[in-house]
This record gives sequence, structure tokens and C-alpha cells, in this order.
Amino acid sequence: MYAIIETSGKQYKVEEGNVVYTEKQPVAPGEEITFDRVVLLRTDDSAIPGKPYVEGAKVFGTVVENVREDKILVVKFGSRKQYRRQKGHKQWLSAVRIDKIEK
Repeated sequence: MYAIIETSGKQYKVEEGNVVYTEKQPVAPGEEITFDRVVLLRTDDSAIPGKPYVEGAKVFGTVVENVREDKILVVKFGSRKQYRRQKGHKQWLSAVRIDKIEK
């Protein structure tokens, strides 16, 4: 059984027991979080698509930790103009352990 949830403008495929890294959630580590925007719910024998979301379906999880992603470099370069700029960026992520998928 798995579900596809939508949070922070992105979609994630989740299964019970898995840890999913999402955009940082407004929940402290150790607290529970509920995702009610379930786009698709797949059981052993059927799939329930949402229009746009599956009614009554919820995914419960626990925030394990808030971490930062690897650094990416943003480089601006102007040829023959002596213009060079370099910035780094590290995005915040939340590790969410999926506890239960409810229909």
C-alpha cells in the first residue's frame, strides 16, 4: 500500500515505515504531522485517484529531524567584463517517518 501526497507544492510517493525528505515543515522534531492532500491511494487490489484529492484519506507521520541539503553553488559570469559572483545555498529539509496511511 502506498500513497502520493502533496505538500509544499511538490508530490511525494510514501509507504508506511519509510522516511521521506520534504521541504521544511512547520513542526518541531519528534512531533506528529498529518498530510490530508492525498493525490492517489494505492491498495493491494485497487487504486483510488483523487479529484483533485482523495476524500477522507490521510497520511500520518512523525518529523524525525530538520537537516540541511548539500550546498549548491550559484555562479554569475560576464565574459570580457571582469564580472564574477559566486554564492552558496543550503536548503532546509524535514525528515518525516510515515507511520500510517488511512483511507
